[in-house]
Amino acid sequence: MSYVHHVHHVEQFHGLPAFTFPAYANPVDLPDADAVAWRLHCDPYSSDERSDSYWRRFTESVDLGKIRALILGSPWYDSDGGSDLHELIGLRETFSGLEALFLGDLEDEEAMISMIELEDLTELLEAFPGLRELALRGGDGLQFPVTGHAALRVLRVESGGLPPEAAAQIAAASLPSLERLELWLGDDYYGGGTTAEHLAPLLTGVGKPALRHLGLQNSTVQDELAAALATAPVVRRLTSLSLSMGTLGDEGAEALLAGQSLAHLRELDLSHHFLSRDMMLRIWTELEPQGVRVNLDGRQEEDTDVDDETRRYVAVAE
Repeated sequence: MSYVHHVHHVEQFHGLPAFTFPAYANPVDLPDADAVAWRLHCDPYSSDERSDSYWRRFTESVDLGKIRALILGSPWYDSDGGSDLHELIGLRETFSGLEALFLGDLEDEEAMISMIELEDLTELLEAFPGLRELALRGGDGLQFPVTGHAALRVLRVESGGLPPEAAAQIAAASLPSLERLELWLGDDYYGGGTTAEHLAPLLTGVGKPALRHLGLQNSTVQDELAAALATAPVVRRLTSLSLSMGTLGDEGAEALLAGQSLAHLRELDLSHHFLSRDMMLRIWTELEPQGVRVNLDGRQEEDTDVDDETRRYVAVAE
């Protein structure tokens, strides 16, 4: 089993460069509060500073009211016990300008993505009604309130195995301002298992009237999802669609081409796929002349196991 995609710390978030708050720094040497996405990461193995004192120094050194984007790494999210957002929620009024939040910014060497624990986000979303962008890395333990959020425009969940219940909650949530939704669904072995049935409200377009980009990615049932999207009402309002990072094969691609017109799309991302070269040529021939920019990078070959059975693999699982 081989996975070709590595997860790294984000270098840019919410249109801002990521800046890690240093273990030791003079406040006068720090960037303006609204000029960067502040990354909080207190390495428990190499730092002498406790996370509570690190957090206290951060809150005393930076004008919290001007912070637009915040990225939380370890120890707020790790592989040994999940997360703790109470301090952030407790300062909800102080973080009055917060627009974007990234939870679980750990890379491969720090924690396997399937081991990063999330949580019920109900209290967090209620505490920050003005939040516009939310990115999550992990999946285990994630709960997303079906009641939704009025202001959220971008939602991304990077997971090696997104629990089907969480995917269903996101699909059913009322997110009237949401423009971009990206879900890495992952492998069943690592907690995934989402099917088209779990995503039914999303596919019909209910509750997300502003949606323009949809990514159903990194899935072991990519052919099934492609077939569902071939007739899904939500596709008609999209400008871009991604079925990348998964196990898409000729069957799923055939369903897409035989379904509703995709000519209105600006982009169709099918990268990391298992398509035959003949099917790749068909897709290009049918869609590119209609103005659809198609990404077919990363053609994969099926693995053969000890029993001579072939297997497709997603880009990110462990």
